[in-house]
Amino acid sequence: PAAGAVRGFVPARNDEERYLMRHIEDLADAAFSRGIARYSAFLSDREQDLARAALGHAGVRDGWRFDGGWPEAERRVLCLEPEYSYGECPVRCVQLQCRALPGAVLPAHKDYLGSLMGLALKREALGDILLPADAPGTAYVFALEPAAQLICRELFQAGHTELTTELLTLDEVPQFPQAEREMHSATVSSLRLDAVLAAMLHCSRGQASELIEAGRVEINHLPADKPHAQV
Repeated sequence: PAAGAVRGFVPARNDEERYLMRHIEDLADAAFSRGIARYSAFLSDREQDLARAALGHAGVRDGWRFDGGWPEAERRVLCLEPEYSYGECPVRCVQLQCRALPGAVLPAHKDYLGSLMGLALKREALGDILLPADAPGTAYVFALEPAAQLICRELFQAGHTELTTELLTLDEVPQFPQAEREMHSATVSSLRLDAVLAAMLHCSRGQASELIEAGRVEINHLPADKPHAQV
């Protein structure tokens, strides 16, 4: 196996993914040949896998990390920081506070995302959107610095609810509770996706197949649309 190879990694499947890998290699070359920190936009789980592969192909072993603004972030920025470089990660956090009457229906995640997209922001400029269960009516949006500044200037409502915004430093971001995940075990007749999914969801294989064919299932961050796909 190639150095740094990851078991189960799926190579770039289309021009968009190949372009991303070339872009990451170019960023790495610029950073480490000049000794200047460089940063990507926000990357999804799949894009982070591609970025790791691109760095491995470029022979970059040290001096890089992912940062999404909080420890359990899903969407994260690739930070290429050579030794003795003095870059600053461009991730910022905007606190959104609803101005709603008691008992009013508060915006959901999709409402916040829709309002942010309405500002003509690109998805890669936005990281995670968190709605802490212990703070109803409060949301935290992680974004690249220019996008964060735009949100503070232009975002006034989510759904039908008015908002106030405040730009926080990452030191001011509160500690969010870690997501609790339960481990489940089951005996399956085969490692077909529909069989495994049915066992995990305690539903029929037909219901599992409907979810798969509707595009609601991924394997290792890749869309899976075939019930017979192997897990």
